[in-house]
Amino acid sequence: MALVEMLMPKMGESIMEATVLTWLKKEGDKIDQDESVLEVATDKVDTEVPATHAGILKEILAKEGDVVPVGKPIAIIVTEGDDTVTTKAPAREEKKEVKQESRPEPVAAPVETISNNGSNGQKSSRFYSPLVKSIAKQEQIPLIELEAVPGSGKKGRVTKYDILAYVEQRKSGGVLMPAYQETSSFSVISSGQDEIIEMDRMRKMIAERMVESKRTSPHVTSFVEADVSNIVAWRNKYKNEFKQKEGDNLTFTPIMIDAVIRAIKDYPMINIQVDGTKIIRKKDINIGMAVALPSGNLIVPIIHNADQYSLNGLAKKVNDLARRARENKLKPDELAGGTYTISNVGSFGNVMGTPIIVQPQVAILALGAIQKKVSVIETPSGDAIGIRHKMFLSHSYDHRVVDGALGGMVVRRVADYLEKFDTGRTL
Repeated sequence: MALVEMLMPKMGESIMEATVLTWLKKEGDKIDQDESVLEVATDKVDTEVPATHAGILKEILAKEGDVVPVGKPIAIIVTEGDDTVTTKAPAREEKKEVKQESRPEPVAAPVETISNNGSNGQKSSRFYSPLVKSIAKQEQIPLIELEAVPGSGKKGRVTKYDILAYVEQRKSGGVLMPAYQETSSFSVISSGQDEIIEMDRMRKMIAERMVESKRTSPHVTSFVEADVSNIVAWRNKYKNEFKQKEGDNLTFTPIMIDAVIRAIKDYPMINIQVDGTKIIRKKDINIGMAVALPSGNLIVPIIHNADQYSLNGLAKKVNDLARRARENKLKPDELAGGTYTISNVGSFGNVMGTPIIVQPQVAILALGAIQKKVSVIETPSGDAIGIRHKMFLSHSYDHRVVDGALGGMVVRRVADYLEKFDTGRTL
């Protein structure tokens, strides 16, 4: 038999720790490789963690509520093989003879004592991560006030984004201070017949990030109308063939993404991010696409290295990500690392919109509904009136680093690629 330490896996770009929410297996249970063993939460997503090996779950090292750094042991699995430990944490190697010391110390316990303006001893049944407690202590937020901060994490857990958003509101006087104020700046009066609906965790997170994005970036939006008649005709020609071959629908989205990728290559300074006073030009082109969920919320899965896909590959990738997004089966890595985002508001019948930037990106493109319009058509023999398929492209960008010239040229170039689409192209 062999003992293998199961480690907290990497959860995506910039994520250094995760909170154990629920163990799906208990000690002594038999587990298969890649079978879900526990649920964890990060500041970006809640997800299930699969077993790294098949065997018996011998020991659980991280309790529910513990915050564990990426790469640290969370469980021990007994597998078939030599009687050796195949993976060891440093603490376990150094103190094998002391059983108590061999168990990794949890980073945080579910019930924590938190400093209240320098006075220890106040206990809370609510879970706070070390990072949240550190920010609260630094900002001199007492426990009675911290208890009132709304949490967007599972079971109301206060995330880093929750406490940072609260700190900003607190500085501007835009939040209620428990025990210090009796009334808030805004009063919401219910008639008694109104339905009161508590935001779910995802809606709270979306709300916070949208407010934070508008607070961070001065948004400007440029609009261009594109003639996509050639694309409509091409899709109508190949959609049945694609359906029979791939068993899925051929949508306009991959064609739009292909045009966006080409425009980004022409104007690489739209594929940037801002870090303080530094501008980071991203080498990879990772396209995010907003997907509406059955709950009504939105999620943005990422097509990493989108410029390396063929049009057929983009079509299959778009369908796969959209399907798994609606089934809540996306992996954390598939929600991180985006460099530019598109949002298809036309799917809701909207002709245009002013989308909000997904931080730390600097631009987002909204795709309007495709409509038949009477248009003036230029021909070799003169102007004529005809019916054309047209759509609006709405390009919102961060005016700190993207001027109107660049923002406008990018969306115009996307429209150019759409209008000059090669109808002789094959999938």
